[in-house]
Amino acid sequence: MPETPESARLDEAAVAERLSRIDRLLEQVQGAPGPMTGAAIEAVQALTEVYGEALARVLDGADDRLVDRMAGDELIGHLLVLHGIHPEPPERRAARAVAGLRPAVRERGGDVELAAVEEGVARVRVSAKGCGTSSAALEEAVREAVLALAPELSGVERAPGDDGRRTAFVPVESLTLRPASAGGRS
Repeated sequence: MPETPESARLDEAAVAERLSRIDRLLEQVQGAPGPMTGAAIEAVQALTEVYGEALARVLDGADDRLVDRMAGDELIGHLLVLHGIHPEPPERRAARAVAGLRPAVRERGGDVELAAVEEGVARVRVSAKGCGTSSAALEEAVREAVLALAPELSGVERAPGDDGRRTAFVPVESLTLRPASAGGRS
């Protein structure tokens, strides 16, 4: 039975395997001695540019629904970023990533909020209950989520002034200081 275009599609695992294979092959090409190395790399770059132009042309003729679908697909979204033609700015994609994490973080007693994107770096406010390990894990999850949707950002950092801790303790001062009584006794 001949293969139909739908049955020839790659699932997410197959895409990940192909991307990993491409990385390995490009590393081999770059490390190979001889005059063909430069030609091979140039051929890959030219092919990438042509595919980028093809994607741009698809976007030019697409309605808003198709553009949204393309931008929302992880693989196509990454290609749109690679070619500098993603229709949604990185700030909006970073905010969407943080908003997607917020319900799970709040369920565990913490919170996460995008403060800003400045000079290619997402600045986030993070608070978590528990030990520093859970805070570190939360920060890593936020970093991964933001960079997955906005890979062109150079990093994800805590917002200035955000120490990330939520205190579960009563301040010592409130235990030692007694308000003056109405009768003047202390």
